[in-house]
Amino acid sequence: MATVYEIIQGINQAAANAAWDGAHEESLQADGKARSAGLKREDGHYINDRRVMDGFQVKFYGPVLRLTYQAETRIKEVQDNGFENDVVGRLAEVIKFLKKEYKAITGNALTLTLEGEHHILVQRISNYRTDVQAHCDYRIGGLTDVVEVNEGSDEDRLDDAIKKWLALGPKNKRPQNDTRKGK
Repeated sequence: MATVYEIIQGINQAAANAAWDGAHEESLQADGKARSAGLKREDGHYINDRRVMDGFQVKFYGPVLRLTYQAETRIKEVQDNGFENDVVGRLAEVIKFLKKEYKAITGNALTLTLEGEHHILVQRISNYRTDVQAHCDYRIGGLTDVVEVNEGSDEDRLDDAIKKWLALGPKNKRPQNDTRKGK
C-alpha cells in the first residue's frame, strides 16, 4: 500500500508529464512517447497552426483533488450549443489521462470519485475572445491518513488548550493586589 506522500507525488508527476506545451509531440519528449491529455492545444501542429491557449492544474485539499482547467476561446464557441459539455468532456479526458499516467508511473491504480458538480466560469476579454475557467473536485481513493480540510481547525485546538490551562489554576482565588469590591 502506498503512503500519502507517494500517492500525491505520483499524481503530481502524472500531471507534470502533460501540463507543459509540447507534451503531445513525440519529437519533444525525452523518452519519445507522446502524451495526449485531451487538451485543445494538442490538435494540429504546434508551430504551423493557430495557437490555442489551454491547460490544467491539480491542487490538493486533504483527500480531495481539485482539477482546474483554463482556456481561451472565441465568443462564437461559447455561444454554440453543447459548450458546457465540451468543457466537462475536457475535464473528463484529463482525469482519464491522469489515471493512465499514474498507473504507468507507479504501477498502482488511481481511484478518483467525482464530488459535487463541475463549475464553469466564462469571462469576456474582448469582443472576440473569452476566458474559460472550470474546476471539479475528486476524492482520492486510498488516502486514509489525511484530515479533511474543514474538519478541525487550529483555532478550536488553541481554544481548548487555553481552557485546559485556565482550569489548572486555583478556583475563585483573587490575587492579593486586587482591591475591587465584590467578585
